[in-house]
Amino acid sequence: MNANQQHMLDVYRATRLGTPAPPAPGLNDWQAVREVRDYRRFRAAVEDRPSRAHRLRTALANLFASATRSSGTRSVRRPHGVGTSTPRPCG
Repeated sequence: MNANQQHMLDVYRATRLGTPAPPAPGLNDWQAVREVRDYRRFRAAVEDRPSRAHRLRTALANLFASATRSSGTRSVRRPHGVGTSTPRPCG
């Protein structure tokens, strides 16, 4: 039995018993993900350690800073043919 079939059975039972129907499967998935993320951040604050997101942002900032320092300037990707000194043939 998959989740949709179970949900239909639960709705049928709720209708027969006169109770409110349960939410559809997958309806609150993102809310559950947010709650887990918030719980991890809370535990990190309680344990006085940086959260995982903070460590990731710091690592990425350090990576980009070192790449910028090593190249001297930021490299900008240009579309083909833009900024070239020789004209392109037509046709």
